[in-house]
Amino acid sequence: MSKFLAISKDLLQDDKGVSSIEYALLGMLIAVAIIGSVFKISGAVKEMYELIATSMP
Repeated sequence: MSKFLAISKDLLQDDKGVSSIEYALLGMLIAVAIIGSVFKISGAVKEMYELIATSMP
């Protein structure tokens, strides 16, 4: 039983997984920002290309 308690204590004090979760959340936040900005400017880019296409003979 004491071996189980020692393993449990080691797992509770291990904080390597916390860093991984923080990096994953940061990566997800960056991805959401990129996707949001792409959707925001996509309409303007589409309008610009349509304007160029209509002005060409």
